[in-house]
Amino acid sequence: MTSDETTIPAVGVRRLDEVFDAIEAAGRRPQPWTGFDHGVLGSYRWAAGAQVSAPITAAAAPGTTGPGRAQLLAECQAAAVRLRDALHERADASYALGAYRALAWLCGHHEDRP
Repeated sequence: MTSDETTIPAVGVRRLDEVFDAIEAAGRRPQPWTGFDHGVLGSYRWAAGAQVSAPITAAAAPGTTGPGRAQLLAECQAAAVRLRDALHERADASYALGAYRALAWLCGHHEDRP
């Protein structure tokens, strides 16, 4: 490693600055916000350590830096289950969909940032 190389903090597979850009972009969405918008923003804020409770399970991330990769993956899976259950029960799935899409992006499951 050269002196020019630095370790950039990451959230899942995303650089922390990418996540802050995503938070800023989500916060600029026109209001009133939908459940999808709230799910996206809550997921980003929790993943970056700016929100204590996870968007789906309400679990707190250990430490002050936000959740680790394993906790992000677990929350993404919980969002997928919540989404499936909401669709099965014909309930509003927009919040769960927003959380799932944001968490899946953070985990590297897709490249399309919601």
